[in-house]
Amino acid sequence: MRALPLRLALALFACALPVTPASAQQPGFPGNAVGVFLDCHTWYCDFDHFRREITWVNWMRDRQDADIHVLVTQQETGGGGSALTLAFIGLRQYAGREDTLEYISDADDTEAEVRDGLTQTLKLGLVPFVSASPVGQRLGISYEAPPDAALAGPSATRDPWNYWVFELGIGGEMELESQQRFWEGEGSIRANRTTEAFKITLRGSYSGSREEFDFTDEDTGADTTVVSTRTFLETDALATWSLTDHWSVGAMAEFDRISVINYDAAIQVGPAVEYNIYPWAESTRRQLTILYAVGVGIYEYARETIFLKTSEAHPIHQLEVSTEIRQPWGEVDASLEWFQYLHDVDLHRIELDAGVSIRIVRGLGFELYGSVARIRDQIYLPLEEATPEEVLTQQLARGTEFRTELHVGLSYRFGSKFNNVVNPRMGGGF
Repeated sequence: MRALPLRLALALFACALPVTPASAQQPGFPGNAVGVFLDCHTWYCDFDHFRREITWVNWMRDRQDADIHVLVTQQETGGGGSALTLAFIGLRQYAGREDTLEYISDADDTEAEVRDGLTQTLKLGLVPFVSASPVGQRLGISYEAPPDAALAGPSATRDPWNYWVFELGIGGEMELESQQRFWEGEGSIRANRTTEAFKITLRGSYSGSREEFDFTDEDTGADTTVVSTRTFLETDALATWSLTDHWSVGAMAEFDRISVINYDAAIQVGPAVEYNIYPWAESTRRQLTILYAVGVGIYEYARETIFLKTSEAHPIHQLEVSTEIRQPWGEVDASLEWFQYLHDVDLHRIELDAGVSIRIVRGLGFELYGSVARIRDQIYLPLEEATPEEVLTQQLARGTEFRTELHVGLSYRFGSKFNNVVNPRMGGGF
């Protein structure tokens, strides 16, 4: 009798398996259609929507089976929108052929509007490849004329805001349970003016939280409430002048008030210079930059530090080398940063952050993300030791000589090479 539930489950599973005659034509796989591999990890890439709207190509799961590799990269525009660059890279019979299109969204566009604009750009980029295939003979061409006002064009080209863009945000969160409570409030402001020759960005953000935990003391039997509060106020300003296709100069300033690291007020300000090995016109596909900044840091502390200071000022400098690469074989993001107080060269921090995602062979992918830091610049540590409650609720930073994080992943996919069908039914599961 114990075997009956297992037999019943197997019978139900067998009944649920699809029965398809061997000679039946599978839907969604147009014959002789061009195979497309979409390589897009931006917020606006709705792959289900693309497959529903563009049914005249075969969507492939692996690059090795495709005729076209579509690589989509994204950068923020000065007005707060997105510049989405679509590189159409020919493979197999289209090897050596490449085209690039760009779609620029407005900051006020909804997610659906950006998605539709990206879909239209994707269609336009695929047409030159598909037109020479058998499916090309079945494509139709239509044109939607703009209204008369759009044909006439704007009455004036002057920008009343002179390229300035402002953004405000406010929010909050609350979580209540019988023995613990959490409140958080946050706000942000941003202003920027971006042109090819000059960029200025002003940003500020605030977040404050309060968390309460109720428990009974095992020794005294008394009811106790532990309260954890944290405050983050961070502001920064950046001005950058474009000198050449590779060189930039600028000035940076930062003001912080962060309770976790004992900052009542912290100011860092100074000039900077940056060099990009590659021309900035190629920034959507590859960057390798070297930035050097020098300045002064002024600090006011909430508690007396381990150096018996409640305030101090020191010269500082920073060197950062970073790279961003988006290529058909995968992605690389890495940065190496060196920060140092010039009054005492032993007070420094060096940090490496890196992420690599590589397609090794068909269906096999490798990911490595991590960071490692040598920390010798914690001049802000309070002289008084943190209480156990402050340690457990992470209200105060503790002394450390290093910090490291690591993620390693390996994935392998096999089976059908087609990726055309969309079926979101019962996607939630238990």
